[in-house]
Amino acid sequence: MRIGELAAKTGVSVRALRYYEEQGLLIAQRSPSGQRHYLDGAVERVRLIQQLYAAGLSSRTIVELMPCVVDGNATPALLDRLAVERDTIDKRIAELTATRDRLHSVITGATANMLTGRPCRATDAAHVPTEGDRA
Repeated sequence: MRIGELAAKTGVSVRALRYYEEQGLLIAQRSPSGQRHYLDGAVERVRLIQQLYAAGLSSRTIVELMPCVVDGNATPALLDRLAVERDTIDKRIAELTATRDRLHSVITGATANMLTGRPCRATDAAHVPTEGDRA
């Protein structure tokens, strides 16, 4: 498929697909006239790249782990690197969950305020941390 078709199937811009190719994340075959052509598997590969970017991985890290993803080729160093990335994602998930829970508490308090007309009360759940709290 051509680059425009791949962009349409994945929702990724043509510019981003060219960038992926420049970074070594995506491989295109070239026609005699120089047009890029991708195999059907490119759709799944682009979706994986997008997921890994969304998880906070850099293009350099994604390039390093692609042999493991594509061919199952792994080294102890690569497995260690993947474990570090997984742990980083787990930490971000925990932080996001705590933020969501705190926001839920604020919404609950504000809703109660609207319904009762009483002033909002500061509670531990609605407390917004300061730099001193993190020390």
